[in-house]
Amino acid sequence: MLREIIMKQFACGDVVPGCRSRWVCDTDDDVLAAVAAHAAADHGLVEVPSELVDAVRRHIVTV
Repeated sequence: MLREIIMKQFACGDVVPGCRSRWVCDTDDDVLAAVAAHAAADHGLVEVPSELVDAVRRHIVTV
């Protein structure tokens, strides 16, 4: 029996126009962790506002 592999994908440009970064991870939490690191390193955010976290969650898709 084959098990379907479900992954989660997020493209930063869906929330931050012009950003070309994207991730495919096992879970929503993995995506959020990667995005938080990216937000700090590439967008200079020390803290990720809850509104941004909500926007990221809305744009995570199952692939």
